[in-house]
Amino acid sequence: MTEALSAAGAVGGPWRDPALPVADRVAALVARMTPEEKAGQLAGYWAMPAAPGGPVAPMEDDSGEPAATLDEVVRSGLGQLTRVFGTAPVTPAEGAARLRDLQRRVAAGNRFGIGAIVHEECLTGLMTWGATLYPAPPAWGASFDPELVEQVAAAIGADMRRLGVHQGLAPVLDVVRDARWGRTEECVGEDPYLVGTVGAAYVRGLERSGVVATLKHFVGYSASRAARNMAPAPMGPREFADVMVEPFVMALREGGARAVMHSYTDTDGMPAAADERLLTGLLRGELGFTGVVVSDYFGISFLESRHRVAGSRGDAAALALRAGIDMELPTVRCYGEPLVERVRGGTVPEELLDRAVTRVLTLKAELGLLDGATAGDGPEDGPPADLDPPANRDLARRLAEESVVLLANGGVLPWTGRGPIALVGPLADDPAGMLGCYSFPNHVGGHHPGLPLGVAIPSLAEAVRAEFGDAEVRVVAAGDVRVPADADIAAAASAAAEADLCVLALGDRAGLFGRGTSGEGCDAATFALPGRQAELAEAVLATGTPTVVVLLSGRPYALGALAGRAAALVQAFFPGEEGAGAVAGVLSGRLDPSGRLPLSVPRDPASPPVPYLRSRMDAAHDWSTVDPAPLYPFGHGLTWTRFDYSDLRTDERAPTDGTVTVSAVVRNTGDRAGTEVVQLYLADPVASVVRPERWLAGWARVRLEPGRAARVAFAVHADRTSFTGPDLRRVVEPGVVEIAVGRSSQDLPLRGSVTLEGPVRVLGPDRVLTVPATVTPV
Repeated sequence: MTEALSAAGAVGGPWRDPALPVADRVAALVARMTPEEKAGQLAGYWAMPAAPGGPVAPMEDDSGEPAATLDEVVRSGLGQLTRVFGTAPVTPAEGAARLRDLQRRVAAGNRFGIGAIVHEECLTGLMTWGATLYPAPPAWGASFDPELVEQVAAAIGADMRRLGVHQGLAPVLDVVRDARWGRTEECVGEDPYLVGTVGAAYVRGLERSGVVATLKHFVGYSASRAARNMAPAPMGPREFADVMVEPFVMALREGGARAVMHSYTDTDGMPAAADERLLTGLLRGELGFTGVVVSDYFGISFLESRHRVAGSRGDAAALALRAGIDMELPTVRCYGEPLVERVRGGTVPEELLDRAVTRVLTLKAELGLLDGATAGDGPEDGPPADLDPPANRDLARRLAEESVVLLANGGVLPWTGRGPIALVGPLADDPAGMLGCYSFPNHVGGHHPGLPLGVAIPSLAEAVRAEFGDAEVRVVAAGDVRVPADADIAAAASAAAEADLCVLALGDRAGLFGRGTSGEGCDAATFALPGRQAELAEAVLATGTPTVVVLLSGRPYALGALAGRAAALVQAFFPGEEGAGAVAGVLSGRLDPSGRLPLSVPRDPASPPVPYLRSRMDAAHDWSTVDPAPLYPFGHGLTWTRFDYSDLRTDERAPTDGTVTVSAVVRNTGDRAGTEVVQLYLADPVASVVRPERWLAGWARVRLEPGRAARVAFAVHADRTSFTGPDLRRVVEPGVVEIAVGRSSQDLPLRGSVTLEGPVRVLGPDRVLTVPATVTPV
């Protein structure tokens, strides 16, 4: 930057005036910027490297190049600061002070005085030391409670905003197609309507707190071949549209997300980061997105180093910018000098640079970063001293309690005995077993030996002892989740043999890139329990002591060898800092289990990974010896009571642009209060393309006292029967639509149908996306 430019008085321009329209402010600013200054606004910078713990990911940008200094980067301006709070352990006060210093350096370093957007990970809470650790996304799905998820997201957003953080890299809207994928623990479930509804709720909570929600990963990441991280996605355009894109449609329209992050994968040979039809044609043209598209970390560099569709950093920058990526994260490599050279040389039109910087500056204007205030200062009362206050813990507890799934129960639960309890297994006394890989202790804390967890995370052993205060509880931790020793297995079996009840805690330890059994880069070859856990279970079950198997995991595992032999099976998907109490409360009966499976549980380790959303030919049939039927299906979950279904009512006919009312009576016929998740499924018996056997159309959480009943009514617009037709347009077709209401995707006692009449309708962007439900006592 020349002295003449620096002295030009640019800091006091009209873009500083918040009374002017945002578009005018941004246009005035862009008109005065050089190509270098425009590119500067598109770049991120990782101001706190991961040392001394080393890199978070292996060979993160595949370059081995030394990073530029902050002073070098900010001369032209800076778009984003990466993970000031979430890279190394800092207290809120230390992080806020560091951020204020960084923002002042960023603003002082460029002639317009513009600060940077600050982003952090926030999938299971703000990923910083000492912040609340909420349940992982499969637990969100298991709760079937989007309103509660929205409250959790709002609390996360409020903490972030008070620290001066503007953008959160969540939620993950990838629909699980093969749960062997390590990042299953970051996903809500295997149904696009569940993922979209819960994901949109998370977005609403974050955005109403003033934090930008980032939808990821757009799109197809979770459909990778063989469930391998970053592998190609073998997927046709219909599955792509109807399954993978649909949650993003909901989160944009129903949630109002202002940022989207591209996927690492390639579909049919086209990397998402270079796909103009995807990021501009579909996302902006068809879906109407007007916000900012950010790269996944090093995703633009990967066009050169991994996908090999670019021969240089400049080529990669040109491809990504043309495709529609507005910002390079986490740190500048391609969108710096290599991009400027292409623009100066005329091989990249400056109009593309203007397009991206206009979007970025528009977001900065919305966040107040053009107004002249230092964005990192936060409120006058400073950053919160406590990022895990009682209100946060209460939300974490409620979500954990609603997400525990009782898979099977032979009558042993709830446990009311007073005799000795043996608590055994690799996760019997491990607080980290409650957490996913995007929690600070698992994501970063492992690089800092001796670092305290930062928040209170009771282990299952602590919670069980507290829950059963009058009982003797003997704990045998039984070693690591992957390599328990023979002595650990023998000790666990011995403890079980001497107890009246055994609780066997199995599952995952989350980590990254092979440092765990679940998490990013921790993909599985089969659905077998990790390591020697199957041997451990066999030894414990052989004792004959009634055994409750508790799964604390990021993905479902094959439980066919345990079902029928275990006295009960309980599934909790990384339930967070209050998760142990939630599990213990279910074991004692203090809590009513109300979680339902967002992911099908396979029968055998080698079971084919076929989610419930499958066609008739994808299900079991006589022409194949392989049966993909799950052991426990999507939507399954037991309670302490029994709910009966009756009196299904539905309209007989409706137009192809009309609404059908479907209702049924649900009655608690047991002797305890309980919560039922009433589920509505639709099916299309004859269509112009192959359709799933059934798909989730709506649900309602209903709590009933013994003997009480309620009528649950669903308003189903014909648009909810739509699909991508033969010509790849989304249509509603006339004909019979089958209706089923019940307890899970396979337990559907009430069935009926409605006939849609009229012409085939081609749908536009205003189609109806949701199915409202009402609950009326009867």
